[in-house]
Formats: sequence, structure tokens, C-alpha cells
Amino acid sequence: MDRDLNLTAYFGRVGYAGPADPTLETLAELVAAHGRRIPFENLDPLLGVPVTDLSPEGVTDKLVRRRRGGYCYEHNNLLRYVLEQLDFRVDALAARVMWMSPQGLDGPPPALTHQALSVRIPGVDDVFLVDVGFGGQTLSSPIRLIPGPVQQTRHEPYRLRTHGDGYVLEALVRETWQPLYIFSIEPRPLIDLLVGSWYVSTYPESHFVTSLTAALVTDDARWNLNGRHLAIHSKGETERIRFDTAGQVLDALVNRFGIDVSGLGDVEARIAQVLDN
Repeated sequence: MDRDLNLTAYFGRVGYAGPADPTLETLAELVAAHGRRIPFENLDPLLGVPVTDLSPEGVTDKLVRRRRGGYCYEHNNLLRYVLEQLDFRVDALAARVMWMSPQGLDGPPPALTHQALSVRIPGVDDVFLVDVGFGGQTLSSPIRLIPGPVQQTRHEPYRLRTHGDGYVLEALVRETWQPLYIFSIEPRPLIDLLVGSWYVSTYPESHFVTSLTAALVTDDARWNLNGRHLAIHSKGETERIRFDTAGQVLDALVNRFGIDVSGLGDVEARIAQVLDN
């Protein structure tokens, strides 16, 4: 598959003007820049549009040229194609989401519906876990893909623990280690990612089909929108905003999250249907 894409356009989209050498500094700066500028959002599934094009052309057209956001499969594949052009070695990983699960790690395993990345840097022994597509609690920095040590990111501390034949990623949230997802380091081909993306964007009970969500990771805060509720988490404090109308939510998507909703149809009407989901 041809994975060439317009790096200049991507760098402009995320506001990156640093070096393009395959180093840990470049990787960390790209992860930060991506999170600041390209929002997590699920408007396509919410509006009945399956997310089935994960090609370089498809994700670049949507997230870069049309100035939309997306979810894990779109974010992490876009970054994967960028990193590969910069001579990083990148594998796609599949994960089972445990975040906010009532039963936690003791319950039955959910489906493989999340994608992350393992990244190798030329000349560096460590492998890094990179994820710019986990919404409100996404990794804001690369972390070493090793179990045990607490690793500080631009925001919360994270850690990996062994779990079965793989790992569980945990974040320290409100002084408690919370599991985010479990995964193995087996590289996943594109077809596996396409199946996962099709499932979460079309299954009638999928959260992405029935509810509105959006997120951004700024340098000092996490912006999380769920339905009519916006939470801004910064330095241990949380500001909460409750929007009264779908019009106010739409205004937040456009002006706070920077999402171009032109050509999507009657977005406000659909938002009105899911304000409290």
C-alpha cells in the first residue's frame, strides 16, 4: 500500500515546525502537537456514516484537509503513516478497552475495539507505546513499552503492568490507578483494524453510534465533551459546563474544538437527540 502523504500539510495542521529526524524528541513533540490540534470526535458514526477508510488518503483527507477529528483508528493510523515516512518503525496494536468498566479487569473481556501503536526509533533499544486516539484520557506523551515503572507524561503518570500474555495500561487519576485498556504486542494488519472500525462505527449499541463525544489535550488541560456536558480538567481542578441546547453544543464543537462541520447535514438535530446519552 502506498503510504505517502503530504507531510507539509500534516505539519501545518498540527502546528509542528520542529525537526523531522526520527528521534525521541521528534516523536514526543509530534504526539503533543497532534493532541493539541486534531480533536477526538465521533460525528461520523453518530450521523450514520461508517468509518471504513483508514488509508493514508482517507485519514489525511478527513483529519488534515477537511479539518475534522476522528477516533482511535483514524488518529493512530494518520500518525502511523507520518512516523513511517520519517523512518520510525511502527506497528499497529489492538486493545480491549477497560476504562470506566464497572467490573474492571475481573469481568469478561470486551472486544478488540481500540488501536494503539508501538514505535521503534533507529538506534534506540527501547520500544515506545504511542496513542493519540483514546479520547479524554489519551496518552499525551510516548512511554516506554515495559512493565513496572511509573512513567510521567505531559499530564498524568502512567504505568504498564503485565496482564495475561500482554499488558494493561493504567493512569493515575484522582490518586487511583485506573485501567485504560489491555493489549498484546502482536502487530495487527490493516484488515483487523478495518473490522474493528466498522464494528464500533456501525453496531447499534456502540457508544460512538448512540452518544456524542469529543476531546482535546492542550498543554495544561484535558477538554472532554460528552453530550451536553463539557469538563475541563487542569492541574487537579475540574471546570464543568452544562449546555442547555444542541445549538450550544454545536458551537462548542466548532469554536472550542475546532471541528469543521460543513457538509455533514443537520448536525444540530442529531445532537439534540443524544444530549443526555
